[in-house]
Amino acid sequence: MQRRTFVLGTMVLSFAVSPTWAADVFSGNWKTNLAKSKYDPADLAPKSGQGKIEAIEDGLKFTNDAVDASGKAIHNEWSGKFDGKDNPVTGDPNRDTAALTKIDDYTFEIISKKGGKVVSTNRETISRDGKTNTQTPHGTSAQGVKFSHTIVSEKQ
Repeated sequence: MQRRTFVLGTMVLSFAVSPTWAADVFSGNWKTNLAKSKYDPADLAPKSGQGKIEAIEDGLKFTNDAVDASGKAIHNEWSGKFDGKDNPVTGDPNRDTAALTKIDDYTFEIISKKGGKVVSTNRETISRDGKTNTQTPHGTSAQGVKFSHTIVSEKQ
């Protein structure tokens, strides 16, 4: 009887923790590795970039800091649930909303909009060892330039 209670308790705990654990795979402080990243066009490559992803109930909170290609500091923040609904983004001149959708336990997608129009799609995948975040954003910049990047960030 004691063994059955232990097994049942372990199963219940596993189910209770698994949704939080799945979002927590994405959590951490991430620093862009510019040498491993590829920017197309190359003149859109930032001078530096780092971000923080935090697990929230049924979603994620993002805090991003970068120095763009012209040397301007950029800071933006937003939070979203994995429901595909638009959420306000503050501090980003290229978008005013972002929608978050979970693809699997290691991958999510962000659809960004400016003035209600989709300007970019970004798929982010965390490596199985949890040390690398690979983003593949593509879309059109605020200046009308089409882009397609592969951005590699490492957990700090």
